[in-house]
Formats: sequence, C-alpha cells, structure tokens
Amino acid sequence: MSIYGIIVLIHVIAAVCGLGATFALPILMNRPKTAAQAHFAIHVNAGIEKLAKIGSITLLVTGLVLGILNPDLFTKIWFIASLIIYVAVQPIAAGILPKRIAEQKAILDGHTGEDLPESYHQIGKSMAPYNGFLHSAAIILIALMVLKPF
Repeated sequence: MSIYGIIVLIHVIAAVCGLGATFALPILMNRPKTAAQAHFAIHVNAGIEKLAKIGSITLLVTGLVLGILNPDLFTKIWFIASLIIYVAVQPIAAGILPKRIAEQKAILDGHTGEDLPESYHQIGKSMAPYNGFLHSAAIILIALMVLKPF
C-alpha cells in the first residue's frame, strides 16, 4: 500500500470516529429521564467527545496532507466545498454545543432531586437546530467524499 493509500485509510477511520460521534451524541444527551442518568450521559459524552475531537482533527490534517500529496485536489470543487463545510461547522461542534452541555452540567451540579429541571430540557431543545445542521453537514461531507460529484 502506498503512503497515499495509508493516509486515505487513516482519513476514513478518522471520519468514522469524528462523524460517527456527531450522530451519537445528541441521542445520548436526549435519553436521560433522571438527574442521575443525565450525570452519567454527560460523563459518557465527555469520553465520546474526546474521540470526536481526535477524529475531527485527524480528518482535517489527513485531508490537507492528501491535498498536498495530490495538489490537483485543490482544483476539485467537491474537495474545496468539503474544506469549507468542515471549517463552517467548527464553531458549532467545538464551541456552541460543548458550551451548552457545560451549562446543562452546571444546572445538574446545582440541582437536588432526581427530576430534571426545566432549564436542563430547554438547553437540550435549543441544541436541536445545531445538531440538525451538523448532521446535514456530515451527510453532505460523506456524499462529497464518496461521490466526488464535481
């Protein structure tokens, strides 16, 4: 296998790790019905988020390395669009959503009882459009990388 082929393999594995977590995290965070379950979900989320960050950074680095090894990629609209979409979702994936989850954690840390406070649910609901945007972007990225339509 060539160096290029090895980097493509690493790129695909990184995509599975990074993009897979993008789909899993909202499901995990929307399941809790009690404060104890929510604490556990936040704890599990932290571990999954580390995998997602590593996968996401690896995805960017390997994508750029592939472009350096094959400069023709920088003339392909699908490649450039993929880079633009990746950069566009980073403020949400690395900024907004982790901040909202930290807000949920703070609410839980200051809460007594097993019921989930309404403010916890409100923050969860406010994340739905962001998660929908991330899911859409992930599907588009996958389609662009697999189909290379233009």
